[in-house]
Amino acid sequence: MRILIGSLVLAVLAGCSTPNDLRKNEPTVSALSKKTPKQYALCVFPKWQEARSIATMSETESGYRLIVATEMMTDEVLEITEAGQGSKVVLYQRMPWAKMLGRAALEEAVRDCL
Repeated sequence: MRILIGSLVLAVLAGCSTPNDLRKNEPTVSALSKKTPKQYALCVFPKWQEARSIATMSETESGYRLIVATEMMTDEVLEITEAGQGSKVVLYQRMPWAKMLGRAALEEAVRDCL
């Protein structure tokens, strides 16, 4: 019984992911925008909130980070950093091939705001 419970705990923990875990994967989108990081973030964030109300935005040293996460794992991370006269935009997704609720709308918002 203890082995079963231990295995279950390990399986649950293995499913957890953080923004840094997602950054180890290849990005789903990597592009440049002529908009400043703030302009770009303010374009994307309302669309993300509409698609997934749990989306959050925070300012970083070089731009902004948008995250869609639950208590257990991070599903989407969008990093927007300064790049010359505009921004570099990088979207990481936990399972880019899975069409989860709102996922297509999130990627579409990233591309539309470029």
